[in-house]
Amino acid sequence: MSLKDAFAAWSSMRTFDRLPREDRGIVFYAEGRADWPHLGPIVNELTASLGRSICYVTSDATDPVLSLDDPRIRTFFIGAGAARTAFFKVVDADVVVMTLPDLESFHLKRSVHPVHYVYVFHSMVSTHMIYRKGAFDAYDTVFCVGPHHVAEIRRTEESYGLPPKELVEHGYGRLDAILRTSAEHPWAAAQDGMTRIVLAPSWGACSFIEAPYGQELVQLLVDAGHSVVLRLHPMTVRRFPKLATTLAQRFGDRSFRVETDMNAQQSLHESDLMISDWSGAALEYAFGLERPVLFVDTPKKINNPEYERVGLVPLEESVREELGGIVDPGDLRAVLDRIDDLSARREGFRPLLREARARHVYNVGRSATVGASHVALVADRTRERVTANVAT
Repeated sequence: MSLKDAFAAWSSMRTFDRLPREDRGIVFYAEGRADWPHLGPIVNELTASLGRSICYVTSDATDPVLSLDDPRIRTFFIGAGAARTAFFKVVDADVVVMTLPDLESFHLKRSVHPVHYVYVFHSMVSTHMIYRKGAFDAYDTVFCVGPHHVAEIRRTEESYGLPPKELVEHGYGRLDAILRTSAEHPWAAAQDGMTRIVLAPSWGACSFIEAPYGQELVQLLVDAGHSVVLRLHPMTVRRFPKLATTLAQRFGDRSFRVETDMNAQQSLHESDLMISDWSGAALEYAFGLERPVLFVDTPKKINNPEYERVGLVPLEESVREELGGIVDPGDLRAVLDRIDDLSARREGFRPLLREARARHVYNVGRSATVGASHVALVADRTRERVTANVAT
């Protein structure tokens, strides 16, 4: 972080501290602009529908939220350095809402003040395999995407003797947004008759595009005459900064392009199917656009080596056949047959995926209303408790 940004972060923190206590009761924290699709719906519902004022604190100096012109949304930039660490330690608010797992596990700690912490998921995947052990233990309330989150968290609490958290049947704001947008961009077949495929790999050892055969898969698809868009995970871009250029140079003269902006949606709406691995984007695609996903069976994305202690199969593993199918990376040519099969049955997947969505996701289409109402309730409840403690 530059000296200019560091100065701005400390200055912004002092401005926050000077606010009257009643003006900073509800605080949202974002690591960057990618958090807005998850926090924004709740913020908008709180401010527009419930008339609440909130503070939105971000570590990203380029976060568009900082440019919002809304008297009910006060924005602050605190960077990702010492100012942020200090802010977390002393923030005085009724409720802090975040998508940040691992609170208390590293340098970001709970405040010394009696703050109520609410976690909002930025993915629909399960809690116990892809996330680290203890990722949500420091939160008071968790906004659950679906029944799988409730079952996993309760089982984790039982297994490790943890105090029960408040679990809210919330849903998934990003999915609601995808559903709204998809209604405005209905699927239409490509005029040239090509099958339009979105590649959405995760990152790390489970990523097919980071594997030696990743470019072989792209070659196979473009040689077969398919239109391919590769959405590179931000962590892959960080780990392999030359990969996007390398791929563009190798396949740029074909029906192929690379996307690195994960907020871009056009390629998703124009596609026929997705190829993924263990990325949570696959669930958003299948449940939001109601189109099939073909999963490359790469090694599992395991960040918690004790995940089997919970005794539940992670959602991202259990639904793979239900959402489309699985292909062995050792038999990549089978991908072409599976693509033809899924494309032929694409319309038949719609009712199946809608039914699966109804089973796996709470409050489809109205998660923001549920989330905002509960944040307001928690803020009021915390304020009343703190006021009562002061009085006694």
